[in-house]
Amino acid sequence: MKDLKDYYQQLFRMHGATHNAVQHVSKHSQEVRFALFQKLIDNDDDIIDLGCGLGDMLPYMRKNGFKGNYLGCDFVPEFISFAKKSYSNDSKASFIEFDIYNDSLPNNYNHVLISGIFNNLMDDNLSFIKKTLLKSYEACSSSVIFNALSDYVEYQDSELFYVSPLLLFDYCKRSLSPYISLTHDYVTKEGGFPYEFTMQISKSSKEFNK
Repeated sequence: MKDLKDYYQQLFRMHGATHNAVQHVSKHSQEVRFALFQKLIDNDDDIIDLGCGLGDMLPYMRKNGFKGNYLGCDFVPEFISFAKKSYSNDSKASFIEFDIYNDSLPNNYNHVLISGIFNNLMDDNLSFIKKTLLKSYEACSSSVIFNALSDYVEYQDSELFYVSPLLLFDYCKRSLSPYISLTHDYVTKEGGFPYEFTMQISKSSKEFNK
């Protein structure tokens, strides 16, 4: 994890407060992911943004009607420092430095949202994903929503981690909750290919046509 923290600190030094610092291809692709997350929650819910980076999800959701409490968590201190200063006027938003291996998530939030933190190649990606999902699921009152790079692709970057959505669906269904939804039909740029997926792990069933 230290190497990964060093990597993001270097990106922030190189690119400043831009989408490049948090390894997104573009601001538009970042917002495609945020929009999908926002469709899966209510605007008065309280959320944890785990791996919040510079806190970009917060202004996007506020602009689109989100009124709940927001907690941004990240292991890069420079990101947290920047976000605290940038959104200090938002009385319902806070940011903390967070280590998924050693720290505990608060349990008074409806949803834990996880965007992009499973994409970097690590020594044991699957263990990291499962640990993160379990800790997030135990903390939330309603659901965990996350995205990951799919192995249903024609090309794989050697520095990124691609995972079978079926494998994670099976793990979540068997180990966490019977209430799982999987979305694998969206693209992050016009004419693009659906190279990632989003999954929601809920603690209860949803009303039909809610």
